[in-house]
Amino acid sequence: MSAVNPPSSPKTSLVPPPDAVPPVRHSEAPEPGTPLGAHYGMCFGCGGGQPHGLHLAARAGEGVSVTAEFTVKPAHQGAPGLAHGGVLTTALDETLGSLGWLMHVIAVAGRLETDFLRPVPVDTLLYLEARTTAVHGRKIYSTATGRIGGPEGPVAVRADAVFIEVKVEHFVENGREEEIHAAMDDPDQVRRARAFEVNP
Repeated sequence: MSAVNPPSSPKTSLVPPPDAVPPVRHSEAPEPGTPLGAHYGMCFGCGGGQPHGLHLAARAGEGVSVTAEFTVKPAHQGAPGLAHGGVLTTALDETLGSLGWLMHVIAVAGRLETDFLRPVPVDTLLYLEARTTAVHGRKIYSTATGRIGGPEGPVAVRADAVFIEVKVEHFVENGREEEIHAAMDDPDQVRRARAFEVNP
């Protein structure tokens, strides 16, 4: 007798519905060109407390867009001398997650689809650009590219994503209590707010 697979939920579409609205940059969003800094010190994507993390540095862009950079290190290898695909997806996820800071919303990745167009060697600078394209209820649609060497370099990776707006309770209910309390007890209001801005 064969096993029967349980019905699965349909995939979230990466295409905004016709009644989606354009994203709105919050009036208190950082000015274009402003470094956004790490949202949480222990974040693998942007935190300084992770010795083998990406240490990705993001900046606010025009409208609802950000740019970011990270250099592929030997610890980020998959095949010999080349960045691991999961690390490249993490860089895209981190950059896309930073868009929430410009809209002053807390959001987590609901679906992220990555295309790998060319290999990225160790010691390469990956330049990332991300922008929000539409909002529909709690769903935030966005896209990102990663270029080798700088903004004019060849595209190596790209992604489309849907982030879902959540409340801070999402992290309180699902995260580890000691880290949640440490982040919430931070006396710096900006760091405290930003600790919960992206996908954990």
